[in-house]
Amino acid sequence: MKPDRRKTLQSVNESGGLFAIWNHPNAHQITYFGLHALQHRGQTSVGLVSYDDGEFHGLHGNGLLTQVFNRPEKLERLIGRHAIGQVRSATQADREDNTNIQPLVFHFSNQTMVITHNGNITNGLTLREQLEAEGAVLSSNSAAELLIHLMRRKPAEDFEAAFKASLRELRGGFNFCLLTESGLYGAVDRNSFRPLVLGQMANGSYLLASETCALHTIGAKFVTEIFAGQYVVINDEGYRIGVYVEDTQITIEPMEYIYFARPDSDIAGVNVHSARKEMGRRLALEQPAPTADLVIGVPNSSLSAASGYAEASGLPYEIGLIKHQYVGRTFIQPTQELREQGVRSKLSVVVNLVRDKSVVLVDDSIVRGTTIRRLAQLLKESGAREIHLRIASPPLRFPNFYGIDVSHTSEMIAANYTVKELNELFGSDSLGYLSVQGLIDSVGLPIENETGGLSLDAFTGAYPADIADCRESLEASLTPLQEKIRKGASCDE
Repeated sequence: MKPDRRKTLQSVNESGGLFAIWNHPNAHQITYFGLHALQHRGQTSVGLVSYDDGEFHGLHGNGLLTQVFNRPEKLERLIGRHAIGQVRSATQADREDNTNIQPLVFHFSNQTMVITHNGNITNGLTLREQLEAEGAVLSSNSAAELLIHLMRRKPAEDFEAAFKASLRELRGGFNFCLLTESGLYGAVDRNSFRPLVLGQMANGSYLLASETCALHTIGAKFVTEIFAGQYVVINDEGYRIGVYVEDTQITIEPMEYIYFARPDSDIAGVNVHSARKEMGRRLALEQPAPTADLVIGVPNSSLSAASGYAEASGLPYEIGLIKHQYVGRTFIQPTQELREQGVRSKLSVVVNLVRDKSVVLVDDSIVRGTTIRRLAQLLKESGAREIHLRIASPPLRFPNFYGIDVSHTSEMIAANYTVKELNELFGSDSLGYLSVQGLIDSVGLPIENETGGLSLDAFTGAYPADIADCRESLEASLTPLQEKIRKGASCDE
């Protein structure tokens, strides 16, 4: 039976955090702590594979890192001087499919390759059908496996040449880490949608990680970031950065700054906390709330923006919402029911603080509207006199096809309602978003073009990289509101 096209496209969308290290006596322990620092990037599954003297050792499982490695001996048996791992968030479509838990391990007659990946290969369906027509048997729905098959079909070329040539066949957004017996490899797509950094331990060993916060956790120093169209080779001789494609354009995914990354991480030289605080400051200038008494933020990713809003507006910044520990991020929960339950479980209001007050509630973004609608209701129930919603990003109105798990118009509430309609739907007294230009200026990347080095596709519908197999589903699902936005119309009213 022919595979379902929609399901296949969903399943190659990988959200997660990558970590890998070469030539460290405690590689498995370093990788564990590196992944722990990246847990916010993926909470569905985790995998860790080590290499020691001709033998690979691995452990994969569903859940958080501490749930999978719930006994010390599970980690202690993953001995070796080299290791690679991933924390991952899965879509509901493949949440129960353990074959997609990375790293994926491939044993061949002449070598073993262990690979991790995040992002979305937008021509993944076409490549999969092409490979299967040539006789390939794919054992998972992961896009990481596509790269392995492409490489193995270039037997006349050496490993590095095959790696480069295969990367050139991929479209979309991706980061790869690839471990072999002889070295560690990393690669970034042509647009640098997501960060991948190179670090160095005190003993001289090199590592790759999805965010600089992982370097801080393990005591490594930052060496450099791997940028658009680049790859890196790490082995016993050190590291070397090369270019696999010349046609590149840096357009970093702004949701890294807005939501995904930890505030203590730096991306392209810009600190995430500083960018978020500046988003809040500019939001206050663009969308003031003259009758407000205080500002509160939605924990945790919105607190930086809320403090910036408060400073710029001259209003007191208060901790009006309390986040209960041990509850995961609701945005990356696989179903709407779990997202709604997560909101109810993780946040509560400081009632005495908001009662009879006009409150500015700052959130980083609105995707499905689950969190903000529930919080507006909670604040009203707690006696808030007015609720002014302020969002520190532009409205998310178009699917993202480069690795964020929002690939369908139906999932984005701002694609179906104007700002005025959303305000009525949420029951708030006003609703204001940061402008696209405000976002660009807040991040402040030193790139002189109309996007400021950011990918604005989710806000404007202009995709900087080929969306290939995804174009058909996009065109079929566009709403009248999205059509108006693509033509340059304002949808604030």
